[in-house]
Amino acid sequence: MIVLDACVVIAHLESTDVHHRRATELLMATADQQLAVSVITMAEILVGPARAGQLERVRGALQQLDLVTVPFSDDAPARLANLRATSGLRLPDCCVLLAAETAQGAVGTFDARLAKAADDRGLTVLQG
Repeated sequence: MIVLDACVVIAHLESTDVHHRRATELLMATADQQLAVSVITMAEILVGPARAGQLERVRGALQQLDLVTVPFSDDAPARLANLRATSGLRLPDCCVLLAAETAQGAVGTFDARLAKAADDRGLTVLQG
C-alpha cells in the first residue's frame, strides 16, 4: 500500500500544476499497488475543488484512482500529537505518517521534510 500526500494527488488532478507530470508518472509506476490517503489528506485534496464548485467532478476522478481511506484508531489524537511534537511537521503531514504506519505502507510525497521524517521512521518513500 502507498499512502499519498495531498500534493501528489492534487498535482495529478490539476494539469497546470508544476508537479503534474511527476505525479502522474508516480501513480502510473505504482498502478499495481493499493493507493491510500488519510481522511485529513482527503479533505485537503477536496478544499480547492470545493471552492471552485468542482467537488463532484473531482470526487469522480478520485474514484477512478481507487483511493482508499486509512482509518485511524481511537489513540490517533495522542499519536498525532506526539508526531507533531517530535517531528515539527504540520499536522496534515503527520496524518500521512500515521496513515502509512497504520497501513504498514510506503509514503508517496514531493515534500522533502515529510520524506525525511518518513525515512527517519523506517518508512519507504516514493518521490517520483
